Amino acid sequence: MPATEQAHLIPQSLRTWFIIHFYLDIIFGLPLLFLPTITLGLFGWETVDPATTRLVGAALMGIGVESFLARNKGIETFRGMLNLKLIWSSSAVLGIILSLIDDAPSMTWMFLIIFASFFGIWFYYRLKLK
Repeated sequence: MPATEQAHLIPQSLRTWFIIHFYLDIIFGLPLLFLPTITLGLFGWETVDPATTRLVGAALMGIGVESFLARNKGIETFRGMLNLKLIWSSSAVLGIILSLIDDAPSMTWMFLIIFASFFGIWFYYRLKLK
């Protein structure tokens, strides 16, 4: 079935979440990519590895931009993107929890809540598109 015929299979709310995710990834990804020390300093990090921080910024940018580009595609594209978003957000949740165990700054809890929330959103829609 062509993508244009599949359009009704994808909830408009999911397309909206892809756009929201794009904007949030750009808002957080750009500063992490270009100003890693300043950006993480605002969130309480005293020691920052710029290379690793820039990799996170690049990942956010890549996933965010692809979310925007895929927002009008067919169901297979959405399934693939949801799989990617589930892998990314669940890995991020695990990494954040491990960081909290290692005594990360208190603002890390905010990132845990954000990534866990997005995991929930993506999981809900992935089940819906089975």
